[in-house]
Amino acid sequence: MSPRVILCDLDGVVWLAHTPIPGSVEAIRRAREAGCRVLFVTNNSFSTLEQQYAALDAVGIAARGDVVSSAQAAALLVEPGMKVMVCGGEGLREAVAGRGAQVVTPHAAPELDDLFDAVVVGFYREFTWDIMRRAATAVRQGAQLIGANSDPTYPTPNGPIPGGGSVLAAIERASETSAVVAGKPHAPMANLVAQMTDNLPPEHMVMIGDRIDTDGAFARTLSCRFTLVLSGSTSAEAASYADIVAKDLSEAVDQLLS
Repeated sequence: MSPRVILCDLDGVVWLAHTPIPGSVEAIRRAREAGCRVLFVTNNSFSTLEQQYAALDAVGIAARGDVVSSAQAAALLVEPGMKVMVCGGEGLREAVAGRGAQVVTPHAAPELDDLFDAVVVGFYREFTWDIMRRAATAVRQGAQLIGANSDPTYPTPNGPIPGGGSVLAAIERASETSAVVAGKPHAPMANLVAQMTDNLPPEHMVMIGDRIDTDGAFARTLSCRFTLVLSGSTSAEAASYADIVAKDLSEAVDQLLS
């Protein structure tokens, strides 16, 4: 049965550092022409939604309203009026501010003797030991620790680099506190997908991704099928975990539509 909704990871599936993986753009077009809605479900919390839309549009994929990010999922865990230290990129700061919270960005703000309601963490290029200290202190003083995702690495054309989960792990260790994680494979992201698909039954959806620990586990959270592509972070040795294994997105879509 062809899926009604394809949940498609971005990094390692559609592109690597915004360079399209061969055949991926055409695969999205074929899926849409066959009547599938394609939702791009990404643990990228660094980029804003407008930046995500623009990057996809630049490679020939219209995606406005079809991107689900871990920044959005993390923001759902924040309440309006909270004072939040955001250790992350512009996308995470935008999402948290959009919830009506007061955002403090530690690399751009002086240290003050005040308390925070939450510390929200994502991919953070400006991360330093001093920011780790400030975030851990805020958590020890009562702030809730929220992670956009727990991905240890981020795929690039030159190999993996440290991801948002590595920043989160440092703050968890320093504060001796376990974070609530929002992105794939956790429940907040699943709840966001349910909202965007009008609670479509899981048998009508499939998750396509390149990571067993996030994309594969997210499929289990949703109770939907999982298609593993080998164009990103996972090798063929993990093939037994997936319902379908394909070398890339193009091959995956061909199998799903056949």
